[in-house]
Amino acid sequence: MALRTAFAALALTALAAAPVSAQTIEQVIRSGADPAREAATEAAARHFYAFWNTGAPAELSAAIAPDFTDRTLPAGRPQGPEGPATASAAFRAAVPDLGVAIRRMVIAGDWATVHMVFSGHFTGAFNGVQGQGQPIEFIATDLVRVEDGRIADNWHIEDNLALLTQMGLVVPAEGAK
Repeated sequence: MALRTAFAALALTALAAAPVSAQTIEQVIRSGADPAREAATEAAARHFYAFWNTGAPAELSAAIAPDFTDRTLPAGRPQGPEGPATASAAFRAAVPDLGVAIRRMVIAGDWATVHMVFSGHFTGAFNGVQGQGQPIEFIATDLVRVEDGRIADNWHIEDNLALLTQMGLVVPAEGAK
């Protein structure tokens, strides 16, 4: 048990020194059942969301396993590590200043549930529509499973209706709020 606690403390110290630790997470909740395992899960998740926050390929490489599986794969997105890279590149072409703020991260063993808010300005083009600099902000929630220190599986849901409405690609029905 002492070795596990020492490893967890070492992992958390290393995590604190890593560039991804600069990313603000409003609240991290850990089960505490296995501190070393949860430190590895948190580190992988921090790299993954640092990738979404910056688009840095090195963060994606540090975050996901070579056999990564997107369990809620959108149509047209490749499976595996190419999927998030492709999605990020396309989205950053539309919203170059894309950022993600993590509101809550709940960690239990190899699992993390992450609630976040994406924001930026639609200044590029998306689906043939040119942005006019309008602000965008929408929520997303991920459930990730970590294996050997890297994300192996991801289930995600985004408020795409809010995003597409803000981009002007969807016009709300009259009287809708």
